[in-house]
Amino acid sequence: MRWALVKVSLAVTAMVVVAFAVPLGLVIREMARDRAFAGAEREAAAVAPALSITTDRDQLARVVASAGSDAGMAVHIPASGAQGAGVDIGRQRATDEDIAAVRELGRASTTEVSGGSTLLQPVALSSGEIAVVEVYVPESEVTNGVGTAWAVLAAVGAALIVGSVAVADRLGVRMVRPAQRLVEGAHELGEGKLGARVPEEGPTELRLAAVAFNSMADQVVQLLANERELAADLSHRLRTPLTVLRLNAASLGDGPAADQTRAAVEQLEREVDTIIRTARDAKPQTAAAGPGAGCDAAEVVRERMAFWSALAEDEGRKWRVAGADRPVRIPVARADLAAALDALLGNVFRHTQEGTAFAVDVHNGEDAVIVLVSDAGPGIPDPEAAMARGRGSGSDGSTGLGLDIVRRLAESTGGDVRIGSSVLGGTEVRIWIQLDGRAAPVRRGHRGAVRRRRQPRPASTFNRSRSLP
Repeated sequence: MRWALVKVSLAVTAMVVVAFAVPLGLVIREMARDRAFAGAEREAAAVAPALSITTDRDQLARVVASAGSDAGMAVHIPASGAQGAGVDIGRQRATDEDIAAVRELGRASTTEVSGGSTLLQPVALSSGEIAVVEVYVPESEVTNGVGTAWAVLAAVGAALIVGSVAVADRLGVRMVRPAQRLVEGAHELGEGKLGARVPEEGPTELRLAAVAFNSMADQVVQLLANERELAADLSHRLRTPLTVLRLNAASLGDGPAADQTRAAVEQLEREVDTIIRTARDAKPQTAAAGPGAGCDAAEVVRERMAFWSALAEDEGRKWRVAGADRPVRIPVARADLAAALDALLGNVFRHTQEGTAFAVDVHNGEDAVIVLVSDAGPGIPDPEAAMARGRGSGSDGSTGLGLDIVRRLAESTGGDVRIGSSVLGGTEVRIWIQLDGRAAPVRRGHRGAVRRRRQPRPASTFNRSRSLP
């Protein structure tokens, strides 16, 4: 593109220069010729008054000498009745036929001679005869200054051509460089360098192309991140049936079949952890539910607690659910809330000993809904590390993705997640779900957790018969 612009500019400028310089050079040559013959006419006019007065040879010779020179001017007086022969003063260069033709026509003319041209000017004498004044104009006078003028025109034309080529080259660079960066960015993106971006510079069209490319690259990165996130989330949701399988396998007792079942469950669990760790560096991105979307949090809590209560009974865990006896609408998809609850309850079963009690409380406010998942386990020593993506709170190889799923669920509504100490003595995870999309108010207690004063409930309340309506 750059050389194409240079060639086009060169061709156009050259045509313009030729179109103007050639006619202008011809005009300059004609002007120089007219200037030379105008001087010759002035010299001839200086002799005409003397010829109209006298035809004396000596007097005319003095007049010719004062007006011009013998080498450049000549006077031809025809013969008359009193004078038998004509008078010729100066050097004659024109032919007799040309001189006779000027006498006959009675008007001035020019004729080519050796070394230049001559101006033949007729002058009427007092006797009625026609004398002819011949003025020699050498070729050097006709072309005086023409060569210099043509050289100046050529220099100006060359300067115009060079300038136009330079300007076209700069314009080409201004257009080509952004296009080259766009091509390089496309190659880098095609090679898997997802951070490739193009500077938004150059002409308007190329800037718009750069903006579109950068937007496309961002979308590609986002799609890949969402793809990895989906793989990680789906893999983490497999933890729920895996937990059930692990607990059931633990109750099979001894024997080759039981050992093989437990080994298969452990292998499957390791594979799921590998998938989660492979996709864990994807940037989290969860969109809030759109207008009209949502679910009944109380119904989802009752449903998931009905599932986990069977495992709790097998392990001798006391459990409680509160606040789920009436509908609680939240702007969260049903599947997302179920996945968050499964992640938290799965962590309870995974990271606490058998017989550890747990509870789920739902608090419905005017602008927010709070879901509390608490247990009577040992607690989490480093809540911030537990909330960090890809970092577990224990030493048993936890990926930490469960809490990240919960965090993204809450942040999609403008809320947040806090980890603190529960009234049961263990960990309390508070999910703050905003109903109007505003940022959640900050109520910080121990380790940034929401601390709520509640009276301890008697142990008899932790029973399955009073948990579900």
